[in-house]
Amino acid sequence: MALSGGMDSTGLLLRLLADGYKVSCISYNYGQKHIIELERANSNIQYLRDSGYDVEHRVVDLSSAMSIFHSALISDDMVIPEGHYEEEQMKATVVPNRNAIFSSILYGYALSVALSEDCDVVIALGVHSGDHAIYPDCRPEFYASIAESFASGNWDSEKVSFHLPYIDGDKEVILRDALDACSKLNLDFDTVFANTNTSYNPDSQGRSSGTSGADIERILAFHAIGRVDPVEYIASWPEVLQGALKAQLRFHVMKENGTERPFTGEYDKHFETGVYNCADCGRELFHSNSKFDSGCGWPAFSQEVSGAEIQQKADHSHGMVRIEVRCSGCDSHLGHLFHEARGPRYCINSICLEFEEGEKNGQ
Repeated sequence: MALSGGMDSTGLLLRLLADGYKVSCISYNYGQKHIIELERANSNIQYLRDSGYDVEHRVVDLSSAMSIFHSALISDDMVIPEGHYEEEQMKATVVPNRNAIFSSILYGYALSVALSEDCDVVIALGVHSGDHAIYPDCRPEFYASIAESFASGNWDSEKVSFHLPYIDGDKEVILRDALDACSKLNLDFDTVFANTNTSYNPDSQGRSSGTSGADIERILAFHAIGRVDPVEYIASWPEVLQGALKAQLRFHVMKENGTERPFTGEYDKHFETGVYNCADCGRELFHSNSKFDSGCGWPAFSQEVSGAEIQQKADHSHGMVRIEVRCSGCDSHLGHLFHEARGPRYCINSICLEFEEGEKNGQ
């Protein structure tokens, strides 16, 4: 199996051990900025050995070859994007052909073991449905295709097969399965997952940022199973959880045309002087001098700023006829526009806005 040192592959390792497999792990140094994950993988291998589980572990150095690839994960001139895992910007974290390269090495080693030990070998990977939207090489059809290609290109390929137990699941499924596996193996769940890294942009001390898409997905998974993530974050658990929940809501509203609950938004009763920008692309949308208290439960504005060019679209959802408004900079859903006796009312979700304070912007 591939052991990155992250929570997905670590959870898979626990499941394989609980199911009685003899496990060989391969980790990869491909020049990733979050190379702390390899240290965490080593820590967990040692913890398993100390607990009586002998797991083979090899680290393959691909840093020289993959240094020529273009990705925010390995290129110094690219910044790790932040926000919800499925946002368009997260495509910057794709490493071209990464899983094909990793799988090829795994397949070669698996076939070597199968021939030298005269046995069948299963290649296990922790890819899951949460990865599918961003990483093409995590999708079921990719592995079906690559397994067929590998089989066509090798003798004795009937001895090797792929095992993707979480392909239709998500990080919550992986964590719940890991809880069960830890119980069967008599291992401490928190010790294991404190020895993992999911963050693409940890700090110099190896603490997770809590802000990368992978961080947010992990935080929400721990929240879903009712546990505090034992890994160390730069901020406190309540703070990183609040940030993850905010990112989740922002994605739901802006990219899935959702709506935040009335009277819960940060800017509903907010009347400071400044400008309200699009939370996704930063485009100026409204000035504070056009904001008023409509009593509807969402921020209300009488007009947009010059140059905002907010898009208006007919919305026939929920049995109503309304005017949807979307940011012209990033096509994100913002809310709705109503024409009332007192004039226009832009009814906007707070989560879609970022406020920039200042007299100049507010004029």
